[in-house]
Amino acid sequence: MTPAIFGIAGTKLTEEERAFFREADPAGYILFGRNVETREQLRALTDDLRTIHGRERVLISIDQEGGRVARMKPPVWPQFPAGEAFARLWDVAPASAIEAARANAEALGMELADMGITVDYLPLLDVRQEGAHDVIGDRALGGEPMQVAALGRAILEGLARAGVTGCVKHMPGHGRAGADSHKELPTVEASEEELEVDCRPFRTLAGAPIGMSAHVRYTAWDAENPATLSPFVVGEIIRKKIGFAGLLLTDDIDMEALTGSVPERAARAIAAGCDIVLNCWAKMDDMAGIAERIPAMSAEVADRLERALAYADAAAPAADRVELAARRDALLDLARDTA
Repeated sequence: MTPAIFGIAGTKLTEEERAFFREADPAGYILFGRNVETREQLRALTDDLRTIHGRERVLISIDQEGGRVARMKPPVWPQFPAGEAFARLWDVAPASAIEAARANAEALGMELADMGITVDYLPLLDVRQEGAHDVIGDRALGGEPMQVAALGRAILEGLARAGVTGCVKHMPGHGRAGADSHKELPTVEASEEELEVDCRPFRTLAGAPIGMSAHVRYTAWDAENPATLSPFVVGEIIRKKIGFAGLLLTDDIDMEALTGSVPERAARAIAAGCDIVLNCWAKMDDMAGIAERIPAMSAEVADRLERALAYADAAAPAADRVELAARRDALLDLARDTA
């Protein structure tokens, strides 16, 4: 198996993609708006991906956070709130915020599970910082580490109840970055003591099944390399200091924070200690180059992948998603009523 997650060009597989995926046997796939049209079409696409591999349990992932980051959009799918809505409710009633975040994640997860999607890149555990770039902004669950961790845990639980595995991001913290890593490499010059704030939610949820690295350079830890490409940050900070033992993915390897060819970046990320490379844009030359450049998945990583996909297998009986959304909205109204 190739330790990579690949994108798909359109609403159904091309014959070239089908042949390549069958040969490369990637760890999984990521879906974007270009892959999403109708419920029937999307379910047919994810079923087709399973057929290629001849196994029911396949990592098929999406960025469906709510707010401005949503690949499945109205009117076909419901709109879900961004993380900031739960942070505002926390200021009024923390227990209600936790309940609302869990109900929201369960309703969201049910929509994903219906479409055959098994992993959502949620929750963000980035601690929001004043003066930082808005790339995180209202996506964040707040500016206090334990609040972020408590809401993040509720989101992981809600997704799992629906049969979907969550992914904590962006390790070891994107909240104080002064630039958008989609466009350039952010450099964070905070001290190790200050960065402890960023690490704390990830340490609290170190048992999460999947994590995603940040394309951010932290000068206190590695003045040359972003976390994704840094053996020190991956090995000493994410694995040891934070204690994360789950499946570690890169953020999209094609983002402009990184330099060099996409296959070169992928090879460096795996060499730095990331388990799986995320490559989103379905460019066949890049995908083929990654499959050629990186080593086959190790037994250790294969075990982490299997455990991550099994994380949501013991899901609780599904609740009614309409009732879940109504409960969430009633709770979120508490914050509006006191504004």
